[in-house]
Amino acid sequence: MPEFTARFASPAEIAGWDAHVTANPNGGNLLQSEAFAEVKSDYGWKPLYLVYESSDYRSYNLVLEKSFPVLGRLWYLIKGPDAAEVADIRAMMTATVGLIKRARLNVFAVKIEPDIVDGARARAVLAGAGLVKTFNLQPNDSTAILDISPEENQLLRNLHSRGRNAVRRALREGVEVRQVEPTEQNLTSMYALMAGTIAEKGSTQIRDYGYYRRFWNGFISRGQGRLYFVYEDNRPSVGAFVINYGDKGTYKDGGSLQKRSQYGDSHLVQWVAINAIKELGVTEYDFCGTPPADRLKDPSHPHHGLGMFKTSFTKTVTDFVGCYDLPVRPLTYKAWTVAGERLFRQLYTRRTGKQFY
Repeated sequence: MPEFTARFASPAEIAGWDAHVTANPNGGNLLQSEAFAEVKSDYGWKPLYLVYESSDYRSYNLVLEKSFPVLGRLWYLIKGPDAAEVADIRAMMTATVGLIKRARLNVFAVKIEPDIVDGARARAVLAGAGLVKTFNLQPNDSTAILDISPEENQLLRNLHSRGRNAVRRALREGVEVRQVEPTEQNLTSMYALMAGTIAEKGSTQIRDYGYYRRFWNGFISRGQGRLYFVYEDNRPSVGAFVINYGDKGTYKDGGSLQKRSQYGDSHLVQWVAINAIKELGVTEYDFCGTPPADRLKDPSHPHHGLGMFKTSFTKTVTDFVGCYDLPVRPLTYKAWTVAGERLFRQLYTRRTGKQFY
């Protein structure tokens, strides 16, 4: 097992951040990107840029930092650290604590959520590294991932029959998908589709429009995001925001009118988006959130409908290990878990009307 050191990235490394992140062992994650760091800096988090180094490889990771009276600082390695294998995380955490203590950074805990596939061995390794399992924060800690590297005809044949039939019917019936510009009208239409869908399903909480506006524009301006609509009666009826980051594509946001007449429209949006981002070198497509594999067919799960739609493209669900905490100062961390986290989340939401994480 290699040993790691941890340091903050240099200004030159930060200037080329996305190129470094997408060269990580697992290809990085869009939530470690420059665009996302910019968004979170306006929502109560301070972005830090952390580099792990060993004799085998280097890993670049975004850290979101938040400070609290009396307790100190919390570090959140969102969708990180990017490790070649789960066994490397122990050494990475040792290096993290070493950096925190050497620099006297007053960090009481480090929250991580590496894209490591869940399983008994992974859980045992993380527990052995002193990490404590906590509630998951990201929608794609369980998700459907499609290999989109095959050529178009083969890729269509590879889809689950439900998805393949829906795409073919939509094509036969002339459903049109358009990539649109991020005008204010289009962005507000996309937000309205999302808000309407969430209100109908009642499964999640939508963030404020300003958050999504900055998020969407940040990725589009960097050539990393695309917005698609299907129209009925001259108004958007289905919307999808898709991101290309390195060799990974992600169906990040979506929404639709609940009463529509065009069969297969939401499937065709995905099919068009997938084939478009393939031209950018993307080889895998994350549908960004399903129920866990063992609850995929459970109708009581709040994301059951989403899971059925997304697994109509790919039959399998990937469960990642999700969130773990590394207590750096155990007594302070205990105070955080007993009451501090709940209190500060409530205060932040009351003061700003926004989500804490």
